[in-house]
Amino acid sequence: MRAVHAFWVAASLAIAMASTDPRPAAAAEPRGIEGLWQGTLQGMLRLVVHVERGPAGGLTATMDSPDQGAMGLAIDTLVATPDSMRFDMRRIGSQFAGARSADGDSIVGVWRQGGMGLPLTLRRAEKAIEWRRPQEPQRPYPYDTVAVTFRNAQAPEVLLAGTLTLPRGKGRFPCALLITGSGPEDRDEMVFGHRPFLVLADHLTRQGIAVLRVDDRGVGGSTGEFRGATSEDFASDALAGIEFLRKRPEIDPRGIGLIGHSEGGLVAPLVAARARDVAFIVLMAGPGIPGDSTLILQTAALRRSIGVSEESIAREIPLHRRIYSLLRQGDSAGVVRASRELVEIQLQGLPEERRRAMGDPDSVAVAAVRRFLSPWMRFFLAYDPRPALQRIRCPVLAINGEKDLQVLPKENLAAIESALRAGGNRAATVKELPGLNHLFQTCKTCSVAEYSQLEETVAPVALELMSQWIRTHANAKR
Repeated sequence: MRAVHAFWVAASLAIAMASTDPRPAAAAEPRGIEGLWQGTLQGMLRLVVHVERGPAGGLTATMDSPDQGAMGLAIDTLVATPDSMRFDMRRIGSQFAGARSADGDSIVGVWRQGGMGLPLTLRRAEKAIEWRRPQEPQRPYPYDTVAVTFRNAQAPEVLLAGTLTLPRGKGRFPCALLITGSGPEDRDEMVFGHRPFLVLADHLTRQGIAVLRVDDRGVGGSTGEFRGATSEDFASDALAGIEFLRKRPEIDPRGIGLIGHSEGGLVAPLVAARARDVAFIVLMAGPGIPGDSTLILQTAALRRSIGVSEESIAREIPLHRRIYSLLRQGDSAGVVRASRELVEIQLQGLPEERRRAMGDPDSVAVAAVRRFLSPWMRFFLAYDPRPALQRIRCPVLAINGEKDLQVLPKENLAAIESALRAGGNRAATVKELPGLNHLFQTCKTCSVAEYSQLEETVAPVALELMSQWIRTHANAKR
């Protein structure tokens, strides 16, 4: 899936941790620790640490993760010396510890979270790096934007907040409800410094198609609790969005469709199978095979992309299969044992200092088991999307990037097409788009680490395909 819950891409990354004072004896004292420090985690997530000295002389700090849209995260404790810096963030269960360079302008260390250790070098900077995102729209827009809220009647504690973009002019417009991928996402589906749903909504609305994009429950302006929710809950939220749109005077109630990306491409068929009047569905890298099979293929592709040997992958995959089988049986102890064995395989061949930096294998295994046992993961692993796909009667456009490493195109598109045909749907279009990754960017290396480095947010060929197809199948006004 897009914000993969089962990500395991860091085990073979080098960990450089200074073990002795790197400064020569006669070196001048480095500058103070105050200021802005930034680094990149796993080659793709920027972290920016702001350190200030308060009126009483003590240090205070916050951290931004701009590629995830998380700003001003509290750092609970920070300890700095001329030789080192370390801090703790209790809310997200993270710690960082590193050794400062001779000039004091870089800190080489390890970021720990979820039982794992990842290399992270923080460097002093005057301002945070800003990626160019030329596709993001700039005001004034040639259409109207309306901030909206609506409640999920099936979950009264959930008040969903979003943005409705409306073409200008008279008449009722067809409308696309956007459904985000996995993980807590805002209405723009902010990921790796990109806002794909903002770009998509802008493009569609300029083409005469209204768009509703919504913060996930418990994210941004939406209430409720994201933790513990499953794809079934997100389908319930999307159904509430359809009910809201039906009552809007600007929206054609017969022209309301769904666009789901990644996990959203699993949720959309669930919704359409229950709301028979959905006008159309667009599946962007949606899964067509059971969740455990999706993750098996994804794991092998991601491990291969970071240089893990075929021999090691061949040893790891049976353990993943065993873990998923044990989860279905409810054997938590068995899951822990298999996860411990998997961690040992992934650590084999690494230098001893890297093994130590990755963390205690038992702790890493326990952290992995917590992820495996989450309600979302248990639902996803057991879920087969094909029965819902077989019940869909509306037109469907299913697209995948040829270079997608997270929802592999050939296996999933073939399964989607087969399920739709088995159900008698003759209004399906299935396309693999050359040279595009999971985010539908035109990629070069096509690794996950490249997502944030690419300036393109969504390839124009994908945007044009979706808008033209929707205008044809929803009778969109030009």
